[in-house]
Amino acid sequence: MFDIRPLGPEARSLLRDLLIEVVAGGASVSFMHPLSAADSAAFWDAALAAAAEGRRVVLGAWDGEVLAGTVTLLLDCPPNQPHRGEIAKLMVRESCRGRGIAAALMRAAEALARQRGRTLLVLDTASDGGAAGLYEGLGYVRAGEIPDYALKPHGGLSGTILYWKRLS
Repeated sequence: MFDIRPLGPEARSLLRDLLIEVVAGGASVSFMHPLSAADSAAFWDAALAAAAEGRRVVLGAWDGEVLAGTVTLLLDCPPNQPHRGEIAKLMVRESCRGRGIAAALMRAAEALARQRGRTLLVLDTASDGGAAGLYEGLGYVRAGEIPDYALKPHGGLSGTILYWKRLS
């Protein structure tokens, strides 16, 4: 099984390597392949600094000593949206996929959002090769699709699907 817990600066190098791996594998998580170690580290430095300030939470799923996956709960919403959070950067190491890690990370992020008083979560995923099935299976409602939204990591355009979920 795996253990899910918030991550801090001590996980920086593991997060850096995970991001590089999933981008190389074609995951559409805002970066192009090849992703340099410096650019990946800079992203995580900023993300972990925001987490230290309470503007987000970076959760990690551990399989023993291996960081199997991660998801980020964004909490830094505008003043008129204190009830909302956003799911970002759901990533699972390729060798760890198919074991329910992504779903467990999502459930943990939802529980944390509820604890933080959030009643609505939003997210987006790539139309091509994204995690639409996972999100729909977890009760997220498809709001719509935007065509040609972003470049895929290895080139070519992909749309994005927007989702939302009310938390009870």
